[in-house]
Amino acid sequence: MAVKIRLKRMGAKKRPFYRIVVADSRSPRDGRFIEEIGYYNPLTDPRTVKIDDEKAIKWLNNGAKPTDTVDRLFRENGIYEKRNQDAE
Repeated sequence: MAVKIRLKRMGAKKRPFYRIVVADSRSPRDGRFIEEIGYYNPLTDPRTVKIDDEKAIKWLNNGAKPTDTVDRLFRENGIYEKRNQDAE
């Protein structure tokens, strides 16, 4: 089973709000997911991003692949650096 870490769109029309979820790559964007690991709100100033570091690192170590946007959010929030520190 290919597992992805991706954004699930929430919120009203023209007021997007995203949850960062771990899901099977075959399930629809807003459909079933395995676990919620954070959220992202692009409309606030500055943008609001909250990620559960432990859950994100656990799923990355188990082989989950982040999408391009989630990869950027992880880099901006230092998830990969924390993952490398834990490995040492």
